[in-house]
Amino acid sequence: MTSVMDTRMADTKLATTSTGPVASSPSALRSVNRQLGASDLHVFPLAMSGNVFGWTSDVVATNAILDSYADAGGNFIDTADSYAAGRSEIMIGNWMRDRRNRRDMVVATKVGKSADNPGLSARALTASVHASLERLRTGYVDLLYLHVDDESVPFEETLFAVDELIRAGKVRYFGVSDHTGNRLIEARIASGQMGIAPMVALQNHYNLMHRGEYEGDLARVADRQGLGVMPRFALASGFLTGKYRSRGDLAKNERGGEAAKYVNRRGHKVLSVLDRVAASHEASVATVALAWLLTKPNVVAPVASASRPEQVADLTAAARLQLTRAQVAELDRVSA
Repeated sequence: MTSVMDTRMADTKLATTSTGPVASSPSALRSVNRQLGASDLHVFPLAMSGNVFGWTSDVVATNAILDSYADAGGNFIDTADSYAAGRSEIMIGNWMRDRRNRRDMVVATKVGKSADNPGLSARALTASVHASLERLRTGYVDLLYLHVDDESVPFEETLFAVDELIRAGKVRYFGVSDHTGNRLIEARIASGQMGIAPMVALQNHYNLMHRGEYEGDLARVADRQGLGVMPRFALASGFLTGKYRSRGDLAKNERGGEAAKYVNRRGHKVLSVLDRVAASHEASVATVALAWLLTKPNVVAPVASASRPEQVADLTAAARLQLTRAQVAELDRVSA
C-alpha cells in the first residue's frame, strides 16, 4: 500500500535545472498549486510562515508543523533573516536537511532588517543573502524579498546587487515587501533601463480586517506588472481564527494584544459572517478567511503561521475550499 508520505513525495516531485527546482506537479496537484507571478515557480496556495520558529516554537514544534504542512502538499516556506535573529532560517534549513526535501520546497526569505546587515546597500544585501544561504543549508533561495524600502540607498544599487545574485544562481527570483505603488513603478522602470531581472512578487499586509493599504493603488500596480501577491498577516494576528471575541479572550493569550484593535463592532460583524459561511462548508473560520483572500486577483498564497501542528490543517484546507460568489460578496460587504 502506498503511504501518505510516498504519495506526497510523488505529487511534489520537482524537475531540476541549473539554477534550481522547477515545479512539475501532476494533474492532481496542478489544479491546486499556483504559478507565482511571471516566474516558473508553482507553489501551494498557503505559504507557511517561519515567523514563530525559534521564538514561540521550539525545534520539536517547528519540525512537527513543517511535517504536517508538507504532508498536506505544502511546498512554500516563508521566512526572513531577522526572524528570531536568524534562528528561523536555521531551523528550516535543518528540517530540509533531515528530511532530504530541499528540492521539493520553494523557500522565500527576506533581507534588510537583520541586526548584522541592516539596509539594502549592495554590501549589506549581498552579505545578508550569503548568511541566509548558510543558515538555510542551501545553495540558492527561490524567492528573495526586499524586506524594507531603504530610500537611503539608490534603487539602482539594490537592484543591480540582486541581479548579480540571480546571475550567480544564488537567488532565483525576487520581490518586495512594504513598498508603495510608486516605488514598484520606479523599480520596474529601473530594471528595464538597466536590463536586469524584474521583480515577480509582492508581500503586503492584507486580510479581511485590513484591506485599504493593498486594495487600490498597490493592487492596480501589481496587476499591471503581473506580480504574484502573498498577503501577510493573513489572519489579522489571530483575530480571523475566531479565538478573540471579547476582551476576556484577549487577556487569556500573551499575543492577544496584537488583535485587540479588531475586537469591536466591525470585527464582530465580520466574524458573524465568517461563522455562517464556515458552518455551511463544515470548515473553520480561519479556513474561510484564507479562502476569501485566494479569490482576489493576483493573490497566489496568503502567508500564515501555526504555533502547533494541529493548527496546520485549517490553514492548508483553504487551498481547496471553494466559496460561492454570494459568500465572497457578503464577506466583501461586511469587511468594507
